[in-house]
Amino acid sequence: MHDKPTFLTRPYLPPLEAFLPYLREIWDSRWLTNAGPFHEKFEEALRKYLGVPHVCLFANGTLALMTALQALRITGEVITTPYTFVATTHALLWNGIKPVFVDIRRDTCNLDETLIESAITARTTAILPVHCYGNPCASQRLQQISDTYGLKLIYDAAHAFGVSVDGRSLLEQGDLAVLSFHATKVFNTFEGGAIVCHDAKLKQRIDYLKNFGFADEVTVVAPGINGKMSEFQAALGLLQLQHVDLAISARLAIDRRYRQALANVPGVQCLASAEGVSPNGGYFPLLIGAAYPLSRDQLYETLRRHGIHVRRYFYPLISNLPMYRGMASAGPANLPVATRTAEQVLCLPIYPDLDAKTVDRVINIVSSPC
Repeated sequence: MHDKPTFLTRPYLPPLEAFLPYLREIWDSRWLTNAGPFHEKFEEALRKYLGVPHVCLFANGTLALMTALQALRITGEVITTPYTFVATTHALLWNGIKPVFVDIRRDTCNLDETLIESAITARTTAILPVHCYGNPCASQRLQQISDTYGLKLIYDAAHAFGVSVDGRSLLEQGDLAVLSFHATKVFNTFEGGAIVCHDAKLKQRIDYLKNFGFADEVTVVAPGINGKMSEFQAALGLLQLQHVDLAISARLAIDRRYRQALANVPGVQCLASAEGVSPNGGYFPLLIGAAYPLSRDQLYETLRRHGIHVRRYFYPLISNLPMYRGMASAGPANLPVATRTAEQVLCLPIYPDLDAKTVDRVINIVSSPC
């Protein structure tokens, strides 16, 4: 066992001395939340960086997702993926919405767009896909389906910060896209999140909803929630934006090293980015097949014994959890690809300050586990 563990991911943090002037300004102003100066600056800076029309900042990504569903008045049933973090589906339940699970594609781990139409019923009001590991969904086909059936299209883009296809941001797609700025993400504000939307009227509604529904001091226009991002989070976000391109570049260098070294290991499959995609290096998932000398779980335990904290991300499937497994769409027979993928996936460590020696140590163990 190595003395210093290697984690799946670690948040990038700029030097403390760079944050202190921001902290002093907040301290002196006594404006800690409620759309303060740093909040407004960060929102505009983020909008420009991402190249999107409007950004609404939130305290975390789950609140952003729950509010997105409220903003579009989603009810009834929503078609979504079982292969994601639990917040995706929990946000539906918390809004009184029934998730309907559809299987995924093996090559991207995203919703299989060819199966969606057969899951649509008279109660379906929206589709909630996830850009899993930052891999773009089949957005053109998803938009066609949404338009044909009159459904809303909300993307869980928690993994997709900075990802583009043919030079255009993934966040431009759908009715809304939801980001997470959790500490483990490519871009973080300790905790945080955002909704990307396309028109000023919808942005105004979202901003009302995240502030208890207040339109002004005495007017409440909707049953809102407290989803506001604090000045401390916004200040860190402004500082992080100065470094995020370097952080992504460092992640992609590690991604390339893993791919080159593991490309010919029997039983190990690395997911590849599609042509035209500019990825962000947020995750490095492997699929461990029958030709590998160990099972996925045996490799997991081997790496953990060496102090390398990999994760089976996403395992178990959401559809196997107690609050979902009784649903008709949650049966394994309905989700064969997702079930198999969850049993084989293993995410390797990847973060900007992961040193080359440690990367090579991970590669050596995966390449020669016995």
